[in-house]
Amino acid sequence: MKSVMTIHNMKFQGRWNIDSVKDIAGLADYYFTADKLEAFGDANILKGGLVYADAITTVSDTYAEEIKTPFYGEGLDGLMNARANDLQGIVNGIDYDEYNPETDIDIYKNFNQKNFRKEKVKNKIKLQKELGLLEDGKKFMIGIVSRLTDQKGFDLIEYVMDELCQEDLQIVILGTGEERYENLFRHFAWKYGDKVSANIYYSEAMSHKIYASCDAFLMPSLFEPCGLSQLMSLRYGTVPIVRETGGLKDTVEPYNVHGNSGTGFSFTNYNAHEMLFTVKHAHDVYCNRKREWNKIVDRGMLSDFSWHHSANRYAKLYQDL
Repeated sequence: MKSVMTIHNMKFQGRWNIDSVKDIAGLADYYFTADKLEAFGDANILKGGLVYADAITTVSDTYAEEIKTPFYGEGLDGLMNARANDLQGIVNGIDYDEYNPETDIDIYKNFNQKNFRKEKVKNKIKLQKELGLLEDGKKFMIGIVSRLTDQKGFDLIEYVMDELCQEDLQIVILGTGEERYENLFRHFAWKYGDKVSANIYYSEAMSHKIYASCDAFLMPSLFEPCGLSQLMSLRYGTVPIVRETGGLKDTVEPYNVHGNSGTGFSFTNYNAHEMLFTVKHAHDVYCNRKREWNKIVDRGMLSDFSWHHSANRYAKLYQDL
């Protein structure tokens, strides 16, 4: 029997003391050596899977390269380099029936790639009304739907949040996580009531409304094996602003002012002011080059990140094995 091991996120490895894992798994001492399940004095379940798998996949091409380095490899970069010939990235997909702006029952006004120029803004105005923000269809609205954790880049947002709120824009946040970030957004929603809406809970229906209503979607992740929110935002014509890491780099093509190409905006370094500059650049294109902005939206809505492509790559991998 051949086996394929898929790494979703290298940070979560299943590390326990060796005696406990021996007891639960019924494995002999033979398996708890440095070339098998042992790592840095503990038993490591993920490592065991990676050592014994015939093929290894992870959820984007860029993340497959990143986990060969010490920063992203979380202590297993040596193993990933040793097994590099058996490792490949296959980006995740989303359900294009569930996430479909043309048929979605959770959003205020349905739209598609042909009529988004007129219909999408109706969602924004309705969301502004529901959340108590200033109702203005021309206001640049940024959405964030996320776990509020360090991994997602919220320390960058925290660092420049006051500067961000000086801009002529609105920010809508949905999610829960670390108390520090929950309170950060509550504070700014209190300080800038007509600009910031902090929704510190999770609601599937509200997430769909944010994807459909916002102009841009911010994901400044420290690392992001694949990421799904940027795929959903592309589907709904909401332009992603992302850091170039993992699946974000693989799925969001940066806007090129000269080449008439791109589906979003991106920055390279994990730096708060680089992120802020990129947000300001996106804002400028939205306000002053609306035709260019609409072309970015158009290209994003035409891109295909359904499971169809990913499934074909998995099928080929299984057949090759």
